[in-house]
Amino acid sequence: MKKVLFVVLIMLVVFSAFGKEIVFWTAPNPLQESFWKELVQQWNEENPDIQINWSTIPAAGSSEEAILTSIASGRSPDICTNIFSGFAAQLIEADQLVPLETLPGYWELIEQRKMEQIVEGWKFNGHYFVFPIYSNPMLMWWRGDLLQKLGYDSPPRTYSEIYEISEKYSVPNEKFGMQVILGRNWWDRWFDFINYYYAASGGKSYLDLERARATFNDEHGKSVTEFIYKMFKNNWTAVDLGNYPLYNGVVLGGIRGPWEINWAKEQFPDVFDDIVISPPPVPDYYPDEEPVYTFADTKGLVIFKSCKYKEEAWEFLKWVYSNEENDLRWVTMTNLPPARGDLLTNEMFTDYMAENDFFAQYAGFVPYAVPPALTTKTVDIQDALTTYLIEPLMYDRAGPEEALTDIVRRIRTILF
Repeated sequence: MKKVLFVVLIMLVVFSAFGKEIVFWTAPNPLQESFWKELVQQWNEENPDIQINWSTIPAAGSSEEAILTSIASGRSPDICTNIFSGFAAQLIEADQLVPLETLPGYWELIEQRKMEQIVEGWKFNGHYFVFPIYSNPMLMWWRGDLLQKLGYDSPPRTYSEIYEISEKYSVPNEKFGMQVILGRNWWDRWFDFINYYYAASGGKSYLDLERARATFNDEHGKSVTEFIYKMFKNNWTAVDLGNYPLYNGVVLGGIRGPWEINWAKEQFPDVFDDIVISPPPVPDYYPDEEPVYTFADTKGLVIFKSCKYKEEAWEFLKWVYSNEENDLRWVTMTNLPPARGDLLTNEMFTDYMAENDFFAQYAGFVPYAVPPALTTKTVDIQDALTTYLIEPLMYDRAGPEEALTDIVRRIRTILF
């Protein structure tokens, strides 16, 4: 009998030592899948006592839908990537996430990666629930060859300069100075209006969530609104610009993300060589010596409170993100700038930056790329921006002041 009890005890000890499993979901993206597959395999081989059960986020209408379904059924992952700000806010308000700063070594990792400024954009009620993975600054692409034909050696910086080149280049219903508005989807507002507001205001948030109101009814918001209105009013931009307007010479410039670099190289190699990059345009009053802020198309990862082995999960993440070689692999495999503040100064990335000038320019703006506001009302707010601000300006149904006053009032109602 004693021998049987001893064997049982040994088996319990063995199970306890080797039975820790952490469920890890990542974005259903082929490039990111390749990155994580190799790392998880390496970790599992080196850490038999803590095994990572990795898979992509299950197929559903969206990643958010799949994650919410898993929570409702009691089968949520322990760690999950592909989390954007609005969804993070929803999970936080539902008390589903671990505040990461409570885990050992959090601030040491943030300091090592020079992420102090980056994580501030993800702070929610004094806590840091999301670890940013990548940060895509949104920058302007300009046709350098066409600018030179107009007599310009560098892209425009201010609204007045854009007005000037637009007047010279634009031909009604044929050519336009700039693609000002990206589309009518709610997420398009990140890349145009919100992006312009970040640039004009030096990175100021467009929402004051504590006071439940919009903040862009200030001089910066007025400047952005007037800029959009004037570009449409003078036919220097248009609602419908056709397919690939930048590459076909329909516009001189437009906002683009780093994911377009490889695509543009392959699809329009001759035009790509003539592309020059600049920050988003700023009002004429913006100081020359100040850096220009931009919108960060960024996503991060979270640890769920339902995770049984929170510290072990965090140890895995620290193992991944404390190794600079993993960030270099991420860059070469995905072409997305990792969320760290030393991309231009860290020798690990020097060779890659030297060989990839476009990526290096994006990397230089990572410290000045601001994520969207963390609010559960993201979709409602940005749908309202489209309906009550952007479309009235595009179709001349309201002047800048009237449209701005209306949208600020409506956002107040949404947030209150």
